[in-house]
Amino acid sequence: MTRPLRLVAVSGGLQRPSKSAALAEHLSDLIADEGPCEQRLVELGQLAPQLAGAVWRSQLPETVERELAAVEQADVLVVATPVFRGAYTGLFKHFFDFVHQDALIDKPVLLAATGGSERHALVIDHQLRPLFSFFQARTLPLGVYATDKDFLDYRLHDEALLQRAALAVQRALPLVELRQRTMPHLAESAAVA
Repeated sequence: MTRPLRLVAVSGGLQRPSKSAALAEHLSDLIADEGPCEQRLVELGQLAPQLAGAVWRSQLPETVERELAAVEQADVLVVATPVFRGAYTGLFKHFFDFVHQDALIDKPVLLAATGGSERHALVIDHQLRPLFSFFQARTLPLGVYATDKDFLDYRLHDEALLQRAALAVQRALPLVELRQRTMPHLAESAAVA
């Protein structure tokens, strides 16, 4: 019997409620609809006071360390961040600066972002994809970008965006399934090492 998929969503949103968190949760729910999952949402805005002042991982409190461990041990990641001045939030980058450089190798990562207008849509390919390429993660082929007009009361309501989100997940599923099939092998390798 296969264990449930560990699905972790990271929202770089700095406030609550957050459109980035809503987008991350929507994408996570679509993945979870495909099979047994243990879902977790990491909201960086809620960790900001404990995270922002740390320079070294050893300085992080246990609450932040638990969230980092969840990201590192996830089978699949969904990441979503608001776009400020053409890039992901500084807190988003600061959090991933603490992730071990080998922890995301071959891990499927679904990229998403939110912004005030369409002019920031390329942040997925110009900012997020290179960040996760450094980690040698498997960034999934289709990212999801949403603007303010795509939300109503912090819920996705634009039909075209809902369809794109569903398509992104459908295209992601083969890599997620491949990851699930190789997980027992990965667990054995880790136990031997």
